[in-house]
Amino acid sequence: MGILFILLPYDYNVLWHEPDDRGPYFDVLETHLRFLHASPPLISRILHIAIGVGFIGFTAKLYKPSEANMLFDGASLVLYMVGITVYIANIVKGLRVVTDGTYDQSEAAKAAAADYENTSSGAMPVIGREDSLRVLAASNTILALVLIGILVLQAGQWYAQKKEEQEVAEMDKIAEEKKKGLKKKQ
Repeated sequence: MGILFILLPYDYNVLWHEPDDRGPYFDVLETHLRFLHASPPLISRILHIAIGVGFIGFTAKLYKPSEANMLFDGASLVLYMVGITVYIANIVKGLRVVTDGTYDQSEAAKAAAADYENTSSGAMPVIGREDSLRVLAASNTILALVLIGILVLQAGQWYAQKKEEQEVAEMDKIAEEKKKGLKKKQ
């Protein structure tokens, strides 16, 4: 979440600023992403360890689950897997493309352009620098929303458990009072 929060000012301007005024923001975002991707390998290893610990934690909570665990933790695990997929498919690949500067030179882009060239008017639909940066910014935003969704689900689970404990305690108290009332009558 911290990395995504740091990227939010860049992503906001790239995604939601007026299209004619986005030029300088692309340059700043690109510079920041290159700097981020060039960080020491220890940084990415710590991030990947944290991702692994989160995955292990969610799967461990599903071992012999209660009904609340199945609902809240199951949904959280699904969102977590969506987040991991977005991270691997879009963000990691996007960072590599930005660092290399090969926006429209990937093999997939060349193959898609060749297919399009053979079937259409000859124009090449390749994803350029600005579109690549916007996809990366959108992926960061999606990942942030997914992680916030996980936090909301976990807070909801905590609230539901506390509320259930209060209701059980209240029901036990009423049952105890009824027992005392029955004993006094006898």
